[in-house]
Amino acid sequence: MSIGLIGTKIGMTREFLNSGQSVPVTVIKVEKARVLDIITNDKRGYTAVKVGFFKVKNSKLSKAMKGYFTKKNTEAKKILKEYRVKKPEDFKEGNELGLEIFKDKKFIDVKSKTIGKGFAGVMKRWNFGGLRATHGVSVSHRSHGSTGQRQDPGKVFKGKKMAGHMGDKYRTMLNLEIIKSDLENDLLFVKGSIPGSKNSTVYLRSSVKDVRRKTVAEKQQELIKKAEAAKGKKK
Repeated sequence: MSIGLIGTKIGMTREFLNSGQSVPVTVIKVEKARVLDIITNDKRGYTAVKVGFFKVKNSKLSKAMKGYFTKKNTEAKKILKEYRVKKPEDFKEGNELGLEIFKDKKFIDVKSKTIGKGFAGVMKRWNFGGLRATHGVSVSHRSHGSTGQRQDPGKVFKGKKMAGHMGDKYRTMLNLEIIKSDLENDLLFVKGSIPGSKNSTVYLRSSVKDVRRKTVAEKQQELIKKAEAAKGKKK
């Protein structure tokens, strides 16, 4: 596992390629990670790096966390994350890590919390068809119907699709393409949309899967080469 980053969803816009193609992108303001602790096999039996994100006032901290940051002699951080690494000696306490982590990456995984929809029925929440509109059905047109069996087992099984709280859950989108990185302003442009509202917290990591598909830019380069080759044949 490699080091990940945390950012804030700014919103959506679009980027134009050299060919003029428009690509929808989500803009993420990436927070720099400060290395707070190096965890070795001698300490806990595994190797990892603890990093902190987002500044926070000391008045917001518990007594234990105030003592921790005082001991480390660093400014307080709101979110602490621990990442397993193979070579902890490559990191040093106090160093800051930014978008350069994804310098050679084409695809990343993005985790964020979906927009909460409140209490929702089964037709909205699970796309149920509902009961019949006529022929004896009254009042319960949008109900879910039966949820169990008979006296045996005499209960509703866990995980049954029913009405309830919709949204407001963490979801991970895999293999999102990086369209552009702005290192000066710590902005990351990711193709397509991601879960969550504006200003929501977004967790970024390198793709866990081996992605072999071509990027938008690579596809455009292939089309340009084919067009040039076709022109050469006509001449």
